[in-house]
Amino acid sequence: MIKCHLSKLMGEKKLKIVDVARETGVNRGTITRLYHETASRVELETIDALCRYLKCEVGELFEFVD
Repeated sequence: MIKCHLSKLMGEKKLKIVDVARETGVNRGTITRLYHETASRVELETIDALCRYLKCEVGELFEFVD
């Protein structure tokens, strides 16, 4: 299972979903699904935009949980 740490990263930086959507150009619904860990797939462009914006590595955003 893949766990998404977007909510944790956003909380640490006190960011709102709407702000991240506006700044990254990623659809608000996509960010909401990642935030609540209900997304079933994610485009590489989305991962790239989020990592650049949050200044983090992919491994900080996503984690494989056995």
